[in-house]
Amino acid sequence: MKKEHILVIRFSAMGDVAMVVPVVYSLAQQYPHVRITVLSRTFARPLFEDLAPNVNFMAADLKHEYHGIKGLNALYRRLAAKQFTAVADLHNVLRSEYLRLRFNIGHYRVEHINKHRKGRRRITSKRSKHLEQQPTSFENYVEVFKKLGYPVDIQFKSIFPEGEGGNLNMLAKGLNVKNSFEQWIGIAPFAAHQGKVYPPQLMHQVIEQLLQKYPKARIFLFGRGQQEEQYFTEWTKEHKACVYVCKNVESLHQELILMSHLDVMISMDSSNMHLASLTGTPVVSVWGATHPYAGFLGWGQDKANIVQVDLDCRPCSIYGQKPCRRGDYACMNNISPKTIVEKVEHILSIK
Repeated sequence: MKKEHILVIRFSAMGDVAMVVPVVYSLAQQYPHVRITVLSRTFARPLFEDLAPNVNFMAADLKHEYHGIKGLNALYRRLAAKQFTAVADLHNVLRSEYLRLRFNIGHYRVEHINKHRKGRRRITSKRSKHLEQQPTSFENYVEVFKKLGYPVDIQFKSIFPEGEGGNLNMLAKGLNVKNSFEQWIGIAPFAAHQGKVYPPQLMHQVIEQLLQKYPKARIFLFGRGQQEEQYFTEWTKEHKACVYVCKNVESLHQELILMSHLDVMISMDSSNMHLASLTGTPVVSVWGATHPYAGFLGWGQDKANIVQVDLDCRPCSIYGQKPCRRGDYACMNNISPKTIVEKVEHILSIK
């Protein structure tokens, strides 16, 4: 009889893959006799490689090595050689559908995620919006494993030992010591789409107000890209308390270590919200074109820390990629810096 071995498929962006972690961790803890292999893109390796003894990670380069039908067939042959007993497709897109087809032909137990697209269309409808909470990604992932015969109760706090965080000694000098009188505040002000980005000039006001209230604070700026390069360079020159994180760390693992020692993170509806959530750090999440009701709030985050404004047009899209119907991005521009600062103050007051 084959040893139970589950293949978990989830490609996509960092945030989507990060949301798999609490579920896979709980699955591994509750079924220690079952081997679990997570198939994803290379960037996700640090999230899974030390998650649990029975969890393995497998990277797949879909743009080159496994590109197209020929590539997917090669990937399937490689996967089939590992003798999986069940396949959980947590992505449900064309590539994973094709792999599912091959596994179904091979008589494997195969289940895939229900993304509840009908409900999501209702909450983003322009004319007949029906704003109600949709099942979260975590609930959708759990449902897949339940169908495979592995009910899961998510019990996850952090990828690091609870109450300890990551090892600061692995970080560069200047980041490897946190003084007791300091407040460490993370800010990840950008996202993939404009509808999910709080205007930089307003975020700069947030930084100024925080430093006024907490003169001993250190502000860690997370993100990589052209906008980050422009604004983070300006802000770090103007404020000595600001640290441009990617210029001081070498890997995602080091970023996660740093996140685990933050007192609070300010983030958009983006991957950094989910990464901070994996370290048990409270997040003040700022929502514009998107909405927490779509099911993408970070794991374990308190809904009281959500920042958003009520508008008839919100949410206008699930992922924030659609242009603003009003043309003024009021969903972000109408959020006062003071509102964000007050959320941070509340979190710091109870730590």
